[in-house]
Amino acid sequence: MGAGVDTGREKDGPAGAARPGTGSGPSGPAPGSTEGPAPVPEADQVAVGEWRGVPRELLRMRRLILALTLVPIAVAGGAVAGWLVGPPFAAVALLPLLLLLWIRHILARNWRSWKYAERDDDLLISRGVLWRRLTVVPYGRMQLVEVTSGPLERRYGLAGVQLHTAAATSDARIPGLAPDEAARLRDRLTELGEARSAGL
Repeated sequence: MGAGVDTGREKDGPAGAARPGTGSGPSGPAPGSTEGPAPVPEADQVAVGEWRGVPRELLRMRRLILALTLVPIAVAGGAVAGWLVGPPFAAVALLPLLLLLWIRHILARNWRSWKYAERDDDLLISRGVLWRRLTVVPYGRMQLVEVTSGPLERRYGLAGVQLHTAAATSDARIPGLAPDEAARLRDRLTELGEARSAGL
């Protein structure tokens, strides 16, 4: 059973992602041994080919939510200002519209920043534009992996993967995945988590 898990990791894991001390296959140190974990790389230090992004439908969904929020505010604000003060002041509606254009650009950059990489012993999740954040989730610390999809997400054919670990503060989430990819990731992470917890 242990050998099967190791083979799966080598096949599914990203190329060149083997960590020091784990490249010897089943004879390598098991999680929880006295050897320390491999150093955590910065997001830029992981090969580009190892990262997976999220579908563009996530960006489209978020832009729709943005438009449904700001466009009514712009219309209502312009109508009220024009009625109370005068038609020239209806131009106040331009402010929410300008804000909408700016946030659309920010949403695009944020969407491009979301990516994840499956390594031999852990999962990396990188996101953020101004403040970049790299989360490392060891497989052995995973307690529960859920796939969630709300009404709007289902409309766009998306699902999210929620990772629950032994420490609540280290829980992580990957949003906006295709349902098939979310299910594959859930099954693989669950299998690897059970194997690491059993010391295989």
